[in-house]
Amino acid sequence: MRALLISIVLFGCSNAHGTTGTDGHQVDGPVSTIQPDAPASIKPDATTYRYLCDAPPPEGAAMPAIPAAPAAGCPVLASGTNTFTSGGNSRQFIVVLPVNFAPDERLPVLFLWHWIGGDANDFLVRGDVQAAADEQRFIAVIPWSKGANVFGTTLNTKWPFDITQPQTRMDEEFLFFDDMLSCVEQQLHVNTSCVSTIGVSAGALFTDQLAQARANELASFVSLSGGVNDTIIKPWVGTGTHKLPGVVLWGGDGPPTMDGNKDILGCLGIGMDFSVASRDMETGLVADGHFIVECRHNCGHVEPPLDTPVGETKYASMWQFAMNHPFWIGTGDSPYLQSGLPPTMPAWCSIGAGNSVPRSGTGCPAAENPCTF
Repeated sequence: MRALLISIVLFGCSNAHGTTGTDGHQVDGPVSTIQPDAPASIKPDATTYRYLCDAPPPEGAAMPAIPAAPAAGCPVLASGTNTFTSGGNSRQFIVVLPVNFAPDERLPVLFLWHWIGGDANDFLVRGDVQAAADEQRFIAVIPWSKGANVFGTTLNTKWPFDITQPQTRMDEEFLFFDDMLSCVEQQLHVNTSCVSTIGVSAGALFTDQLAQARANELASFVSLSGGVNDTIIKPWVGTGTHKLPGVVLWGGDGPPTMDGNKDILGCLGIGMDFSVASRDMETGLVADGHFIVECRHNCGHVEPPLDTPVGETKYASMWQFAMNHPFWIGTGDSPYLQSGLPPTMPAWCSIGAGNSVPRSGTGCPAAENPCTF
């Protein structure tokens, strides 16, 4: 399997480099291709692949569980908002299909969970998801939230992740994910080995719970200002036998550790520190043997200050991570261990917990009030 990781074009011919710098990022070097002496059992049929998810799984590789069909059935899926019944509730989710979605394509599926002050359409627009799906070739599923109030307060966190949420509420939302995924896998030609969950703020806090509860269905996760444990957030309990590669990103530790703002959030007097929560999650991930890319910026609890790569969309590096880490990859393994982080990944990201060099300087996005909803 390691030979397969080394031999595939990981980042597209225009972005591929072969040598790793001291920060884990790639520097100029030759494009990788399939090696002629690769074992026949793992040699892909084509000579190059843009992402590891494009390659066929090695013979005998582990495969994800396929969720059961929703009890109430699936809607006929179409681009845009779809409505169906999940767990006895009417729920909605946006489906984003890339332009010219060909019958012979088997595309990754990315679930995108929005923040407290936003909704599914906000994620669609702010993430430039349609353009990203067109350019990088994936299917996006963007759920609309039902809402989740912290017990005894009027604080609606949109997604359940705090310690006041009963297991029945958590299971209801996990079933919502199962039902959406089942419908997508039934009706669209997808790569079932490349299903990822990606969340922002409150959506990241839920993603970090979903990654644990549905590790048998998910290939990877991306947590953008999320985490576990801090204040009222549910803890890390592990993912079982399947280890998910993940991105853990947050907005700074604050002075004196670094310049800039601390990544904190306080709504109705209930505060939390995403730097603490993210580090707590990293501790659990490391103990369990997960592969991690850590990213730290200095802008506080705002939209990540990502630079838009030439010819791609702003969040290309995050979508790219998901599509380079299929379910069948080995525990703790990653193509990035062989080739380094792709040039689309911010310089303030690095492989491994505690290894990133925080962003510094100006140019932070304007602060928003995340508690308005």
